[in-house]
Amino acid sequence: MTQNNVVIAVTGGIGSGKSAVCKIIKEAGFPVISCDGVYSELLNDGDFLSSIANEYENVLTPDSALDRKKLAEIVFNDKSAKEKLENITHPAIINEVLSRAKAFKLCFCEVPLLFEKGFENLFDNVIVVLRQKEARINSVQQRDNIDRKNVLLRIKNQINYEKFDFAKYYVIHNDGNLNDLKKKTVQILEKITLSNCR
Repeated sequence: MTQNNVVIAVTGGIGSGKSAVCKIIKEAGFPVISCDGVYSELLNDGDFLSSIANEYENVLTPDSALDRKKLAEIVFNDKSAKEKLENITHPAIINEVLSRAKAFKLCFCEVPLLFEKGFENLFDNVIVVLRQKEARINSVQQRDNIDRKNVLLRIKNQINYEKFDFAKYYVIHNDGNLNDLKKKTVQILEKITLSNCR
């Protein structure tokens, strides 16, 4: 990446509010690329689908689409199957995200498992969205209509955001209402645009 192309990752634990931050960034007029969005698009790509179907039996529907529910059932309780899937999907997703980001002078990318997969060094900087654990649990329970135990299992699969050192990154503490989050996000955007206009 050159100075003419600055790509910043936006990440945070499940339920932290990173999607809300990305929405605010988008509303401020900046391009935002979502890893989840790119994944959904890649599922329409025959080669990408084949790479998954070759590893897992009977995960395609009769019309050759991915049966996400079936795949989730396979990998949810099998750590090695989950890792195998991530090794297929994550590099393809991140490569596509970075390729699209090249079209912009300054671009933001929503990357859920940034630190877990060691992708942080592929970006010029990172915005980390932090939120108190109980607030995250409540948010995910309401959003996904699942019980506390399942939310805690998902949190366990991520880095410990309460103990990780984020000193070298931009940090947004999502501990107020949506207006507070907007103010904090806009302040970070001002810092980023100032530092990249020099």
